[in-house]
Amino acid sequence: MDHDRRGFLRRAGLAGAAGLIGTTAAQGEAAATPAAPLDADITGEMGRLLGRDRYRWLVGDHHTHTQYSYDAMYTVDNVVSGARLHGVDWLVITDHGYPAHEKSSVEPTNVDVRAARRKHRDVLLWQGMEWNVPGAEHATVFFAPGADEAALLRTFERTYDSRLTDSGSVSPENEAKALAAVRWLRQNTRDPIVVVNHPTRNGRVAPHELRALRDTGLVIGMEGAPGAQADGFPKPKGNGGARGGYGNNPGADSWPGYPVEAYRTYGGFDWMTARLGGVWDSLLAEGKGFWITSNSDSHYNRGDVLTRPAVPDGYFDKTGKYPDPVNSGVPQLFAPYADFYPGEFSRTYVGATARTHTAVASALRAGRVWVTHGGLVDNLEVAAHGDGQFATYGDRIRVRKGSSVTVVIVARLARRPNGSGSVPALRRLDLIHGQVTGTAEPDVSAAPATRVAQSFEPRRWWPGHTVVFQHTFRNVRAPFYARVRGTDGNRHAGGGIEPIADVIGASDPFKDLWCYTNPVFVDVW
Repeated sequence: MDHDRRGFLRRAGLAGAAGLIGTTAAQGEAAATPAAPLDADITGEMGRLLGRDRYRWLVGDHHTHTQYSYDAMYTVDNVVSGARLHGVDWLVITDHGYPAHEKSSVEPTNVDVRAARRKHRDVLLWQGMEWNVPGAEHATVFFAPGADEAALLRTFERTYDSRLTDSGSVSPENEAKALAAVRWLRQNTRDPIVVVNHPTRNGRVAPHELRALRDTGLVIGMEGAPGAQADGFPKPKGNGGARGGYGNNPGADSWPGYPVEAYRTYGGFDWMTARLGGVWDSLLAEGKGFWITSNSDSHYNRGDVLTRPAVPDGYFDKTGKYPDPVNSGVPQLFAPYADFYPGEFSRTYVGATARTHTAVASALRAGRVWVTHGGLVDNLEVAAHGDGQFATYGDRIRVRKGSSVTVVIVARLARRPNGSGSVPALRRLDLIHGQVTGTAEPDVSAAPATRVAQSFEPRRWWPGHTVVFQHTFRNVRAPFYARVRGTDGNRHAGGGIEPIADVIGASDPFKDLWCYTNPVFVDVW
């Protein structure tokens, strides 16, 4: 491995931009002061490498709740309006599967969703649900909008939701029922997508279940970071919650192979994602796509003046809906759940070929996705180049044994304050290398050969400007994948660079920000 940044930039038509690149941590070279944002100079082959002539990057959220969930309060219009304020392009309404929901909520929600589509034409809106997965916990389910979307959703919920079918306990029979549900989606809906939600919050989704769900071809991945990120804020009398609701311990239905540290978030990210060489890497090491997302899990959003009116006991069970929220005039900082509006803190970017439902679904399925918290970066593009081929997130290139593969990382630094009132600073990017070793045993949960190939540090920080880094893998002999993570550098393991567990009751999410990309695969022949 070595670095030949300027030579690559010259070959890519970026010789004039060579002075604008950030430095690598290993080289220790000072960066020149840029005269203008680099984005304007990324043209020609570099632009093609990054997919700029193919994709538009759209921000979205696949996990939100409304007054049709037993534990939430917003109208559909509230959620979509809030999402628009935070620059969201696509959105999925995913109220909880629940007996009263199946009985009374699906069709009224559909009426509200259709009204929101007419009112907010700049937001691509789906009606989905948060599925109680048989033998596991939760997953987002959605499929292409259409005249029959409500009827199909209600049939799915009635037939396959574990709350309605008494199939929540862990057993081979219930795991088989979950797979049957996914097959039903394939046979009866158009463009179905399933995403595993908060995978280790309760430890109920074993590695073998993830593999079996992935191999259906419909379960595209998991929440790399759960919603409810504001739940970790310190609260009065020290009774704070945990980021993402990850304050639990192993239970009777938890997979026994998960250590106690799996039940916490790390810089807001699920342990499966955050642990280098952990469960996520063990899945990627099979050479198969399994993608990460992030979301708001919006129920009660921190700082909102809206509150839910008091209702008699059993009100939701009778009606399948709460009354519209009312304006209290007082910001609610310590709600029963502490979420953010879609796009306010967690942002999932997808590389779509068009601004349509179909194009966004295709991008999610292909893994052209990267995620960030707290506006840590305004843009993050990664591409691999070798033997005349180019690939970005979720893609793969095929090179001859002995070839060189160059990975280029382009990050546009944050230029506006986030919800904390400060402009976040990207302090480091890590290029992670993982070996592709082939099909693993079902419950393998580690890929110990995974490592950080190189860390990069923008040695100068200019809001809104862009830094470019490059790493070349020489004499490639075996297949691998590369992915990237970034951090504000505020919290790490002692003496290292790995993220550390968030503290229950004392985790201001704005003080520990990370971003993650999905991988690029390199096949070797």
